[in-house]
Parts: sequence; C-alpha cells; structure tokens
Amino acid sequence: MATKVVMEALSPTMEEGRLVKWLKNEGDQVKNGETLAEVETDKAIMELVARGEGVLRKRLLPENEAAPVGQLIAVIAPPDENIDALISGAGGASAAPSAAPPPPADVVAKANETAGASPVPRTGAQAQGETSTPPQEKVTSTPPATPASRPAAAAPAPSGNGGRTRSSPLARRMASERGLDLQAVQGSGPGGRIIKRDIEAAVAAAPSAQQAAPVPGSLFPVPEGPDFRDAPLTQIRKTIARRLSESIGPIPTFYLTAEFDMERVAEMRTAMAAMGDEYKVSFNDIVLKAVATALSQHPEVNAHWLGDKIRYFNRVHIGMAVAIEDGLITPVIFDADRKRMSEISREARELAKRARERKLKPEEYTGSTFSVSNLGMFGIDQFTAIINPPEVGILAVGALEEKPVVVDGQLTQRKRMRVTMSCDHRVVDGALGARFLQTLRRLIENPLMLVY
Repeated sequence: MATKVVMEALSPTMEEGRLVKWLKNEGDQVKNGETLAEVETDKAIMELVARGEGVLRKRLLPENEAAPVGQLIAVIAPPDENIDALISGAGGASAAPSAAPPPPADVVAKANETAGASPVPRTGAQAQGETSTPPQEKVTSTPPATPASRPAAAAPAPSGNGGRTRSSPLARRMASERGLDLQAVQGSGPGGRIIKRDIEAAVAAAPSAQQAAPVPGSLFPVPEGPDFRDAPLTQIRKTIARRLSESIGPIPTFYLTAEFDMERVAEMRTAMAAMGDEYKVSFNDIVLKAVATALSQHPEVNAHWLGDKIRYFNRVHIGMAVAIEDGLITPVIFDADRKRMSEISREARELAKRARERKLKPEEYTGSTFSVSNLGMFGIDQFTAIINPPEVGILAVGALEEKPVVVDGQLTQRKRMRVTMSCDHRVVDGALGARFLQTLRRLIENPLMLVY
C-alpha cells in the first residue's frame, strides 16, 4: 500500500518548509522511521522521517524548493504498485488532510495556543529530530551579457563641428563617468543631439559592458560582474519578517531607558572567576539572572497578550536573543529565576552554540515569557528591541562603559550600562514598567542579592 510523504509541521509555528537535502534516492528501500530528507523550518533544520515502508518511488519536491505544510512531496510504495493517480493528483496542490500523518501532540497543543505560550518545557524524546547539515543557499544573480545577447551598437549620432559628436554637457559628463563611447550612442535630441535620456538608455541596455569599463580618472577599477545578486528568503528570515511585522504595527509600544551602575557587578564577576572556571560568568549571564528575579517579583510583566485575555505566568522562562548566520532566534532558559548564575551561564553557552549550528529542537526555542536582547558586545551603547508577541516586553541591553559620574559629591570613573525596555501598553503601563526597572536596578547594583 502506497504511503504519501507530505511536508510535515516540524515546528509549532511552521507554515512551509524548504527541502534542503534528500537523503534517499528514487528506488531506495525505506523503513518506517528512517530519515528521508532534511527540511529547513522557520527556526532550524529538522529531519523528515518516513511514516511507512517500501521503495521511494517518486520525489516530487526538488532540493532547495519550499512547500506548504501538508503538500505531497514524495511517494513510498511497493515496487509493483501503480502510483500514477497519486502523482497526477499532486500537481503542487496540498495533499488531503487525511493523508497527512497526525502531528505530535505537543505541536498540536502549541498551535492551538498562541506561538510560544506554553510555560512547560518538553522533553527531548518529543523532539522531531536534529540538524545535520547547514542550509544550502540558492542564489540567483544577473548573468553577464554574452556577445550574442548584447544589443547591436547604435548608429553613430550625427556630428558637426569638424566631426565632433553633438551632445549636451550633462550627457558628456554622464558618458565620461560611465565609460561610454558617445560615438556608439544614438541621439534623440534636436538634430540627433545626445541628451541625458540617451545615456541612461545606453547604460540600461548594456549593463555588463559598462561594469567592465574603467572609469576615467578613477583610482580603483570597477569590479567585473553583475551589480547585485538576489537570494531567496530562508524560512527563518520569512518568519522573522512576518512575526516582527505583527509586532511593530498593531502593538502600542512605549520605551523606558535606564542607566545602571555596574561597578559591583564587575567586582563580583572578578571574584567569582578567581574561584575557578566553573564559577566564571559573563555580564549577560548576570543580567539574565537579574531579569528573571525581577520578573518573579513583578508577574504583571511576565505575561502574554492573547487577544481576548492576558495570561500571567507563575514560572519565568527567559528568551535569549542569539544572532545566527541568516537571522535571529531566541532559545529559552526555563525557570531562570530558580537557577544559579553558574547554571544559567552553562545553559546559555550551550544554547547559543546549538543555535548557531542550527541544532535547536522546537522545545528549546518556544515557551519564553519575556526576552532579553544584548548588543553590548558590538559596542552599541543603547537601542530599542521589538517585542516578540505574544510576550508583552523585551529588554535591550547596551555596552558596559567607563563614564565620569558624581558619587557622594565627588567626580569619579564608574562602569555604567544602559538598558531600554520595550513595553506593550495593552498590558504594561508606564508606572508598572518603571517599577520593574527599579527592581532590576536594585538587583544589578547589589548583585549579592542574586547569589544563593
């Protein structure tokens, strides 16, 4: 009996997947549960496994092509079974809902909530699979024009004044800047005079020739090849664009900025490092712990906006923004307020490493109740971050800087750090956000309160 292989929902928010690589060829024997292909979801690269046994008779989706969830992408069947009806009925349309294997229960539960709303981390046994290879980017660039495809040279423009081509001063300057030979340009002005639009038309008609031509008087040669390349959107970039568009438009956001004294944090961090490698923590680890502790004291900020209700969480799960090669992902540190800084540090390093390798499982990047984004390591002293819905706040952390400040009436040098909190005004009012930052300041400027 034939088995339809469809594009499965391998993550809670996945709407379509890009087939990165087929691991089975047509004619190969396939066992139930065996990996058929690698699929790029909106968050990571996952394994698509077989839901039946037989021979992989037909692959309907080429590598590097995307398909919506539920679309038929391959057929597994006995070697002697006729599958023409299945293949002809595919035609790029989605397979019938009954043909798709039922998604895992944790994915269904996540989809029925709002993305990222589940406060309970799932076990590794419930994961769909792990990554194995990085995505293969498909790049489309404008090919250089071949001699056969280049337009024939236009007839020389009428000339006068001893054979000199008639042209406007602007046209001559534009031609000089672009390395154009005015003798090869057809003039459309009065009496065949070359004007601005003729130069623009000539440049548009033969872009490759102009790119290769040297610019008179230029110290640097113009690079050969096309002016640009077009890269198709990856699934993660599509998701980032969609999710952030959902955030910045409809969410009434306001921003609160505060500057914290980091002198005691720096002293504590140095003292912890002297105790051994297992106690070494980064400034960001300390900030994550402080934010989690502050959220436990202000559950009104540790919330999700769900349209018809507000969900307040009793557990604190911090989303930690991590930059990856083609976008951004927020792995989650669950119950961060209940973990020691050394535990947060180890977990943050491991999650960041797995994120950059595209090996995160769905349960490792969903379920956050509040997020933190840190660009301080890039020398950014202050910025605003976009809220990741349905969360109602995100903290943007800037760089640690030495600044002159007045302490007890004396001018001195202190380590300072700026943070900006983006707040969803539908849930977090100005006074509530200010109180949260006051608590955060107290914890960071007195970091021994975070050690237990």
